[in-house]
Amino acid sequence: MPARAPSGGSPAAHSSTVLDAAASARPNYAGLLHRVPAILYTADMGESGRWHYVSPQIEGILGFTPEEWCADPDMWARRLHPDDVERVLAGEAQMADSEPGSSATEYRLVHRDGHAVWLRDDALLLADEDGVKRWHGVLSDITDRKAAEAELELRAAQQAVVARLGEHALEGASATDLMREAVVAGAELLGLEIGAVIEYLPARDAFAFRVTHGLSGISPDTVVPAGEGSQAGYSLLHCVPVIVADWESERRFQRSPVLTRHGARSGLTVIIQGRREPYGVLGLHSAQLRRLTPGDVDFVQALANVLGDVMERQLTDDDIRHRALHDPLTGLPNRVLFMDRLHQSAERLRRRPNSLTAVLALDLDRFKLVNDSLGHTFGDELLAAAAPRLRQAVRSSDTVARFGGDEFGILLEDIAGEREAIEMAERIAGVFSNPFVLDGTEHYMSTSIGIALGAGGESAEDLLRDADAAMNRAKERGRARWELFDEGMRGRAISRLRVENDLRRALERRELTLDYQPLVSMADRSLVGVEALVRWEHPQRGRIPPNEFIPVAEENGMIDTIGRWVLDHACCQAARWYRERPDAAPVLMSVNVSAAQVTTSGLAEGVAAALRMSGLDPSLLALELTESVLAGDLDELVRSLSALKALGVRLVLDDFGTGYSSLSYLTRLPLDVLKVDRSFVDGLGVEPRDTAITEAIVAMSQALSMTVVGEGVETECQLAELNRLGCDLVQGYYFSRPVPADALTEMLVQGPPWRDRGENPSGALAGDQR
Repeated sequence: MPARAPSGGSPAAHSSTVLDAAASARPNYAGLLHRVPAILYTADMGESGRWHYVSPQIEGILGFTPEEWCADPDMWARRLHPDDVERVLAGEAQMADSEPGSSATEYRLVHRDGHAVWLRDDALLLADEDGVKRWHGVLSDITDRKAAEAELELRAAQQAVVARLGEHALEGASATDLMREAVVAGAELLGLEIGAVIEYLPARDAFAFRVTHGLSGISPDTVVPAGEGSQAGYSLLHCVPVIVADWESERRFQRSPVLTRHGARSGLTVIIQGRREPYGVLGLHSAQLRRLTPGDVDFVQALANVLGDVMERQLTDDDIRHRALHDPLTGLPNRVLFMDRLHQSAERLRRRPNSLTAVLALDLDRFKLVNDSLGHTFGDELLAAAAPRLRQAVRSSDTVARFGGDEFGILLEDIAGEREAIEMAERIAGVFSNPFVLDGTEHYMSTSIGIALGAGGESAEDLLRDADAAMNRAKERGRARWELFDEGMRGRAISRLRVENDLRRALERRELTLDYQPLVSMADRSLVGVEALVRWEHPQRGRIPPNEFIPVAEENGMIDTIGRWVLDHACCQAARWYRERPDAAPVLMSVNVSAAQVTTSGLAEGVAAALRMSGLDPSLLALELTESVLAGDLDELVRSLSALKALGVRLVLDDFGTGYSSLSYLTRLPLDVLKVDRSFVDGLGVEPRDTAITEAIVAMSQALSMTVVGEGVETECQLAELNRLGCDLVQGYYFSRPVPADALTEMLVQGPPWRDRGENPSGALAGDQR
């Protein structure tokens, strides 16, 4: 009897006609009714209502003849699937007191042979002339449709499992957790009881268990054979999924002892493939006979593919971790790994007060000369050749690290005392007594070494700083020697540390300010630009010269922060002057950029951000670079400066002629301005050599269409010589010291004071113009 839940079913009008025809059993409709691919029926209401008519199709769909079905009023209720009984009978009872109407529901009846058949019951409840209500309905076999829907639901669930596994992988879950998730989810969704991820061990030609589900008695040492004779081995060798339908009749493979012990009957294996090589196999099995479909294989393979990506990511992460902790040129640990080991050593010293640790800091003497004269490629070859010598000089338990450039650090743990550290330093110095043979030529190098001893009370940072201070003292005393850190060095180091600590708070406390030194046109003595110069007003020590704190900032990495502050404030000030004097000629703002800033990847972005924030036209900003930037990689420098030039700013090479410049640099770098160093300007009109050099610089700048600036102008003679040589712009105490922003604003409004002075302005003082 159909479930008569008032669900608003929709029997078509022709259904009623067909059922009426069946009820009246008109002979001329009998053949048509028998060809309808569904069961037509009329039946009384209720769980044991009598079935008056059932069409012959019932035998093909449920295995019973119409006579058998109609003879037993309880047949319908008895054949209801156990999972549907309660729902269907409740609906039937609910319809008992309802008015005549239509109903449609879906449920399962058990076939005569025991398998379930899904049926859709479309029925109409009608009352006859005596008022008795009967069902007139059609039972349609929808088993195939239900199977297709179940298959779609299963595939959707499988896709969700794979997607969730992928999400967890992207979130950084461990490989072991992801393996366990894949095995458990795959087994549960497919209704299998046994699963495992097994890793292939090439040396043993066997598999080791990494994660299991439903398996007992598995230890870390448990292995199963690989090769053609095993299901998992065949999957691995041929990179194909393998299904075993029934191990009792399987002839291709030998069932492993583990599967035999757990009574596995059916199962599948798929390969876990990394990009470079296979990791292993994912296997799922059942103790019952199970039919595994191609869709099931695709699902399990998708899980394995995620695991393959995870294993590849782990290998990549290991490679990245190694690269992050090791120097790519020498293969030695880098500063990060060295400091980590030094921290651990310092912790162990606190627990073992009778032990000592030594830190050695060393540089290769005059290595910069090698780079400048023979090139960076040769320098790299020399560093690569020095690394194995250092490793061979120390014990296997010691750490040799390269910090960058020609800086190396060595950690000696568990040493007996100061003498042992000194002997190690002498041994290291000795390995450099033999020449380095590079490209068939012998080259001699020496090293300066600083030693710091730790007994447990020092921090890792203090030890390395002390060793570095001792190394600098060794350089100061002639190089090719070692120095042991002492209290005098500690005092100097503490003083430097105080500057560093105070400098870190200087920005927070707004102790940094900017002064501006005018840039003057030689043509009409007009103020055409300014150079922004950072000043530190210390609350206790007063004004601290830049040459005392800028080198500290460059060493400790604060130069980026200070540089951004200077750039932001200078751009804002230049934009403010422009807004306040919209009809006057704009003032060029020149900002110094250290070599450390140029080598950072974010300089161009920082400049762009300062321009956006201030609204300053890029053409009104000039960035001054000292010649020390040319000591680095020229190709990288060209890329960095080109990125800055693309913003529309001007690029100035400061202190030209004092260190690293050559014509090749000038032709390759996108420079706009050259500044003649004050050391040459000092001798103009007095020292013929300085005059000749300055004249050459000016002529060369003009040939390259560059503006030339003379800096450090202090006398009328110097000014006259620069004018005679054709210098475009000048700056110096002859015109003005660096002044605060409000004083410079007054110059812009009232005119520069040097225009009202005589030919020899008073107040021209020698001194550092930075």
